[in-house]
Amino acid sequence: MEFYQKLQELRKQKNLTQEELSEILFVSRTAISKWESGRGYPSIESLKAIAEFFGITIDELLSNRELISIAEKDSHQKTQHMRDLMLALIDCSAGMLLIIPLFGKQDGDIIRQVSLLSLQDTPLFIKTAFLAIIFFIVACGIAELALQNCTFPLWTKAKTGLSMILTSLSVVIFIATLEPYAAFFTFVLLVIKGILLLKRP
Repeated sequence: MEFYQKLQELRKQKNLTQEELSEILFVSRTAISKWESGRGYPSIESLKAIAEFFGITIDELLSNRELISIAEKDSHQKTQHMRDLMLALIDCSAGMLLIIPLFGKQDGDIIRQVSLLSLQDTPLFIKTAFLAIIFFIVACGIAELALQNCTFPLWTKAKTGLSMILTSLSVVIFIATLEPYAAFFTFVLLVIKGILLLKRP
């Protein structure tokens, strides 16, 4: 007997509706409906709650094949979550460009390194471009952190691409404006992101 059949049977033995079971397990009724129709499996935590509530073991709920499938899916989700968290933190770290002395300032015959906030005698449109690209990268990182559990398809597909495009654009802007240290800093961030994405399971 498959998991979805066992769950239906156990629920009916307790004379519970899907709504009532969902309240007991602290999940949505849609989740119960999905599990009972064979369109998905609960997380490991939900499986533990189901087994505990019905007084059986997880092994009695699932076949070996189903157990392996759920464990693999759970592992994949944790890896994805950790990678998304790291990408978000990397984006937020771009804010350090505001305070680290990586920008050149002409001081007589020498060029001193100053932070972006201390950068003067630079055309306003260039400084605005620097601030704008850093703002958008950091805002993307904050959004990634705030929406870690968001499953909206458009966001889950677009967030990584948006992050990579913004960082790539920052590298181009800093190279074009002859700011090699800032360009190198953002290029390193881009490489780290690329390595994380290459390790995608």
